[in-house]
Amino acid sequence: MTLLFIYLAVGAVAGLMAGLFGIGGGLVIVPVLVITFEALGFPVEVLTHMAVGTSLATIAFTSISSVRTHHQKGAVDWSLVRLLSIGILGGAVLGVFTANSLSGAGLQLAIGVCALLVAAQMGLGLKPKPTRSLPANKGLVGSGVAVGWASAIFGIGGGSLMVPFLTWCNTPMQRSVAIAAACGFPIALVAGITNIVVGWNNELLPANTLGYVYWPAFLAIVITSVPCARLGAKLAHKLSPEKLKKCFAIMLVVVGVKFLTASL
Repeated sequence: MTLLFIYLAVGAVAGLMAGLFGIGGGLVIVPVLVITFEALGFPVEVLTHMAVGTSLATIAFTSISSVRTHHQKGAVDWSLVRLLSIGILGGAVLGVFTANSLSGAGLQLAIGVCALLVAAQMGLGLKPKPTRSLPANKGLVGSGVAVGWASAIFGIGGGSLMVPFLTWCNTPMQRSVAIAAACGFPIALVAGITNIVVGWNNELLPANTLGYVYWPAFLAIVITSVPCARLGAKLAHKLSPEKLKKCFAIMLVVVGVKFLTASL
């Protein structure tokens, strides 16, 4: 029963973060799932992969709720989302296979380093060149491949990579968050399904799993993350861009330190 309440609370926080930052909530979900899976005594060889796979499965639902609110406020550039998604689909599949080839400790190390790098970029206020704009179509597709690949490895919806990229290209923060939220769905859908396929015959997986997706955690997180994502999306359009960046950076530092210390 305690674990159920933990998963429900994680879903609420993750949903709120998804709406606020367009991140899909994975940077909240994955660390907590790793901790709870360790407490349950799941094999160390697969528990991080399970946390990533379960996180991605929940993001498929959270992103829908979040992006709907952003769309209603006219913040989603769907033509841009379509171009990025072309690359995202292939990148997400490749990312799952890359994660599957890593050990649990190696995967945690990669997640921690990524979180701290993104936190530094956002928290230090590194500014894009005034003349920089979004790349042409091929560049956008290539960017989608990179974001999809990394997101599938880290179990995130891509916002922690997509938002800095878009703001670096002089896209306003609220618009960047909305686009990142929309891109979270194809990342999560493709990577979630691939995690089920890749982990299907792994003999180390505990009961109540479908591939690398642990269903008790998945269901509880979805119950609270979906409504909270709508709330977060509404708040994103009321807070200042600078406050959003600082909050985002602080959250990433906490996550990054957690994973680095756990992997060493």
